[in-house]
Amino acid sequence: MAPVASSVASYRVTLQPSGHSFITDGSDPILQAALDAGLTLPYGCRNGACGACKGKVLDGLVDHGAAQDQALSTADRAGGLALFCCAKPLSDLVLECREVGTAKDIPVRIMPCRVQTIERAADDVIILGLKLPANERLQFLAGQYIEFLLKDGKRRAFSIANAPHDDGFLQLHIRLIAGGEFTGHVFGAMKEKDILRFQGPYGSFFLREESVKPAILVAGGTGFAPIKAIVEHAIHSNIKRPLEIYWGSRNRAGLYLPDLPPEWARQHDHIRYVPVLSDPDPADAWNGRSGLVHRAVLEDHADLAGYQVYACGAPAMIDAARAEFVERGLPAEEFFADAFTFAPVASAPALD
Repeated sequence: MAPVASSVASYRVTLQPSGHSFITDGSDPILQAALDAGLTLPYGCRNGACGACKGKVLDGLVDHGAAQDQALSTADRAGGLALFCCAKPLSDLVLECREVGTAKDIPVRIMPCRVQTIERAADDVIILGLKLPANERLQFLAGQYIEFLLKDGKRRAFSIANAPHDDGFLQLHIRLIAGGEFTGHVFGAMKEKDILRFQGPYGSFFLREESVKPAILVAGGTGFAPIKAIVEHAIHSNIKRPLEIYWGSRNRAGLYLPDLPPEWARQHDHIRYVPVLSDPDPADAWNGRSGLVHRAVLEDHADLAGYQVYACGAPAMIDAARAEFVERGLPAEEFFADAFTFAPVASAPALD
């Protein structure tokens, strides 16, 4: 029997000036195909309305899809421009477009959101799910944070716990702070469907994807949130560099997603997970690692010269980890940190 020819198209899309390229079958818009290939292009709405993803088709043909006239005019189309969030390839393409490489490439925005889910993950931890407007998306790098804009003019910052490819919603991990007005509201009065406003994304805590060094990811308490985003982004982007996750808490309840990191490690040979408790309760029946989480890293690594470290948690943990890891050989420029504080500052998320 003669072989049946495949009806699935295959197009190569090349981006200029970077020279990056990827293969797509044309079923997804160019933006989605690029994101799936691990290339980050700028975008805002994903539905052809805002124009943030506009670029030029230097060679080849596209189907413009649902591009709206106010975002892509007739003159734009005649000039070879396209909205990559809804344009699909009809041939091999060469595109002129900007790529997102650092946080400064992503605009900070003010957006509304709706409380979608309120999940009590521990007595003092809520996982908050926020739904974005149907016609808008927040572009961010895994590990960045947002700031809620409160009615009294104050701000409260929280790290985004989901990876950027899940950009229709945001997940936040919120710990109850004694006397904290905002976290007290989250735990006591917030309801599903409540409307909030936030600004973001902010922060320089994100995976440096140009590096091939093994990465050590150190989380204290809800500092696990941006670490989770980074790991899920790495898995989605098929990044195979070794990732070692150390999650520290006072007791077992503080490891409020206990099944998730072991599942990452089970499914991916390049991921290792080490939970650490500093003061386990007798009821925890803990047989794992004990002590300070950054000390567990030092116990496992005699030389950190060939590593990158990403650490998120209380300032005391961050400061101790930075000093002791550098003493152990870690290049100072390879230590990336996000220190959770209790007052909003320009450089780090505030818990309340």
